[in-house]
Order: sequence, then structure tokens, then C-alpha cells
Amino acid sequence: MVSANREMVVYCFDTLVAHYNGEQVPPPAFDEGQHPLFVTWKKVVNGYEPRLRGCIGTLSARGIVNGFKDYALTSALRDHRFPPIQAKELPLLQCTVSILTNYENATNHLDWEVGKHGIIIEFTDPDYNTKRSATYLPDVAAQEGWTTIEAIDSLMRKAGYNGLINDFVRSRIRLTRYQSTLFTMHYTDYVNYVKTTRGTAPSVVGLKAH
Repeated sequence: MVSANREMVVYCFDTLVAHYNGEQVPPPAFDEGQHPLFVTWKKVVNGYEPRLRGCIGTLSARGIVNGFKDYALTSALRDHRFPPIQAKELPLLQCTVSILTNYENATNHLDWEVGKHGIIIEFTDPDYNTKRSATYLPDVAAQEGWTTIEAIDSLMRKAGYNGLINDFVRSRIRLTRYQSTLFTMHYTDYVNYVKTTRGTAPSVVGLKAH
């Protein structure tokens, strides 16, 4: 099984740096494979908890080379919850790549563990008779300090449901649980890695050299 690793995060940073510079992305230093994946960008300011700046991926397997390249940019620039990440934010960024594994159909909406499983919920909105779905990656509920119920309720809101949430509505959820491997790297570590492996630090037009 392929696990998320440092080279995958480096490739995501490479992709974003190349975008700002209008250059080609250096070739990846990891092998191709077919996996569901996510790219998450967070901004670290003055020692506070990292703040989400973008997170997009796919729950279906796809080629991870183009997958990380596509979602590195999509999550940084086109996550509709946030303004696009600007080049000047790069020194404050940390990137996490996730490769999703072990998909299982849960017996009910509580059949999963906080800190172990990511969850996908699917349900019919009783107010509009429309299908809704959403996912949280495995680390989200634990980072937020949620119980399973709190995570489910939050995820229903994320899916766009604005009606009353009660046991009856929750019981109609179809839940898929999954696990993931992930790797996180801050921009500073990326710069040091590139210096060490390529002999020169990455530079971005308009940014001071580090």
C-alpha cells in the first residue's frame, strides 16, 4: 500500500511555487499509483493553531501524480470557502497530503471512531427531497474535539442541510468510513529540503529569498 510521504508534499509546494512563477513543475520524486487523495493547506500565524486555507480532493481513486498536481492548485486557489492563497502567504503555509484507504460501509451513523476514521455521509434532505453528501478526513473530528454525534451534526451542515437535526434524521444517514495516511510539512521545511536535495532554495517572484 502506498503511504503519504514527504515527496508528495514537496510536489504540492513545487506545484504552487511553479504556478506563481509561471514555470513548469519539477518532476515528482514518487511513483505513480491510483488512490483517493486530498490536499490541505493551512496558514500558521504567530504560533496560533494552524488555520485552514483550503482543502479539496477526491474520494475516488485517480492517478496520484496528476491528482496531487491538480488538487494542490484547486485547494489553494479554488476552495470557495476561502479567498485564493496569495504568493506572499507561502512562508506561512503548511501542507498536508492524505491518501485514503480501507473504505467500509458502517452499520449506522455512530459506527466509527474519532481519530481513526474519516467519514462520508449521504442522506436525503427531508425538507427539499434532495440528496446531500459530505466528508470529513480522519483528523478533523479529533482536532475539533468533537464526539461522533457532534461531528455528524457538523457534517450535515457542511453538506448544506439547514433543517432540524434529531435522532430520526441522523438514523437515515448512510455512512462510509475510511482511514488515511498523511504527511505534513511547513514551507520552511520545504525550503530546507529543496536546498539540500537540489542545491538551491526555491524562489518566488516578489518574495524575499529565505
